[in-house]
Amino acid sequence: MDLLRRTAMIFLLGALAVTSACGNRNKGASTTTHRELERRDDVGNPIDGLYADENGSSESIWNLFGPDNSDLTLSVNKYLWAASIEVLNFLPIQTVDPFSGVISTGYGTPPGGGRSYRATIYIRDAALDARSLNVALQTRGGRAVPEGTARAVEDAILTRARQLRISDSKF
Repeated sequence: MDLLRRTAMIFLLGALAVTSACGNRNKGASTTTHRELERRDDVGNPIDGLYADENGSSESIWNLFGPDNSDLTLSVNKYLWAASIEVLNFLPIQTVDPFSGVISTGYGTPPGGGRSYRATIYIRDAALDARSLNVALQTRGGRAVPEGTARAVEDAILTRARQLRISDSKF
């Protein structure tokens, strides 16, 4: 009986810990208003850095059980998307999902390089910002590349995306 009681207590504490992590991070700690959540800079990034949708509500696990939002559209930055494909053009594209912002490539060798890589690019937001881009590189042996290499690829993609945006605004 004591073992059953301990098991039930551990289960309840675990469930409490998991569900408490799903709560609103900003409740009571922030004094921002709905208008401040809508403010964005010229690139499209939220000025205050809070993660909220256009209605001012944040997401949680309980949104899965709410009404169907099938008309919800996700947007990715077109300049980051095009720059990712241009910079990593030596890698064969395997899968592309423009709705979620994921580009997966196969193995390829960069020009002048001897090691094969594959990449997964994830564009999270419509803003032209480093926080919107995540690049994961892997060698043929399955090892992750050094962080400096992945950062250099991200920087090359961001630089090319900015160039595309500047050339697009000239017209």
